Amino acid sequence: MQHKSRLVLVDALRAVGELLAAEGERIGIAVVGGAAMVLGKHAARLTEDVEIIALGRGWNRGTPAGITSPDPLPVALLQAASRVARDFNLLDDWMNSTVGAQWKTGLPRGFGKRLKWLRYGGLFVGVADRRDLIFLKLYAAVDSDGPQSVHYQDLLVLNPTKSELRAAVGWVRSQDPSPAFAEILVKVKRHVRRDQEEPD
Repeated sequence: MQHKSRLVLVDALRAVGELLAAEGERIGIAVVGGAAMVLGKHAARLTEDVEIIALGRGWNRGTPAGITSPDPLPVALLQAASRVARDFNLLDDWMNSTVGAQWKTGLPRGFGKRLKWLRYGGLFVGVADRRDLIFLKLYAAVDSDGPQSVHYQDLLVLNPTKSELRAAVGWVRSQDPSPAFAEILVKVKRHVRRDQEEPD
């Protein structure tokens, strides 16, 4: 990706978009995770998949007007992704909506309005805003295997301010009110503040 990783991701998305356009299709997807980190130019690391958290809904001046649950993913999108997976030697499920389960408990308020839409032929990719990535990465970090997890490392790369981290903690707490989860959340927050203060 400007680094090699970004170039591969963009080329794969562009290939999907070209296949969709050839079929007269126009599909919007909102992405989070590593793909959003790379496309938003927050990180240049490799990512193995494109996590789709929402589908575009309606159209306004050439871009999706809103978002809706990604399940099920459109057949045309799945077919194009499958062909690109073969051509680019990617995982079969490199484009997936596993993270779409987040719709059950809710996305950060205003998530859809903050998306930055990129166009690749018939594919419109809404990249999650940095603020939303902070919220989602903190949530994922609490559910992951400690400070060495990719989610925690991404959170450090996003370098949240004290107010951003405080807001993220409030949202993450609303996702799981259990005492055990709250305890881990506090520990992760402390780790982030400590690691941000450590000199390079």
